[in-house]
Amino acid sequence: MTETIALVTGANRGIGREIAAQLAARGCTVLAGSRKPPGEPAAEPGPAGGRIHHVRLDVTDPADIAAAAAWVEASFGRLDVLVNNAGISGPLQEQTPSTTSVAVLREVFETNVFAVLAVTNALLPLLRRSPAARIVNVSSGLGSLSWLGSPASPVGGRPPFAAYPPSKTALNALTVQYAKELRPHRILVNSVAPGACATDFVNGLPFAESITRTAAEGAAVAVRLATLPPEAEGPSGGFFDDNGEVPW
Repeated sequence: MTETIALVTGANRGIGREIAAQLAARGCTVLAGSRKPPGEPAAEPGPAGGRIHHVRLDVTDPADIAAAAAWVEASFGRLDVLVNNAGISGPLQEQTPSTTSVAVLREVFETNVFAVLAVTNALLPLLRRSPAARIVNVSSGLGSLSWLGSPASPVGGRPPFAAYPPSKTALNALTVQYAKELRPHRILVNSVAPGACATDFVNGLPFAESITRTAAEGAAVAVRLATLPPEAEGPSGGFFDDNGEVPW
């Protein structure tokens, strides 16, 4: 079994699109999930022999999740890589902690945490059929409590937001729990911090114009963890960026 089947959520733009492209460049068959794919599920040639199939997948819609899982099973019979990339920042102007509404918190957690669990659990039966499956959750340096609490850290100077950073901290915690459960099944689970990249995601932020990091650069760490070799025993349950482990 030499073909690697990889599903990437939120793959229609930004870092997710670059993750899909880089996996295809490594010869993977990539299932690029998004709410508005250009085709359902249309396939296009990818670089280096890989192929990209565009699959409708709104990660907050149970019917979409079930349909996508059924299509993957019918088309490929298994899944080797799952990259949970889909995420939202929510309305950052409404996230000053003392004035944030519960509705805003729920909206962000629905996509960034609850949907990750829903998608992962729907696809786990297919991941278990892989000889060495990999799950990568795209988190953020803003999910690091150590960094947030240190003014000298890479994100220490960012404004306080009540929804987005806590959602990524929760995602990191969920990553650890999956890693503990799935390690005996040779499924490695990790979180990654791609860094602030010049994508639509940061538009409107006060520091957006100073960001020069590309989506391709941000995608690289996710691709590295997604393509750990079959013989690798780890890492699993970790949090990584370009420079190695990120403190919790």
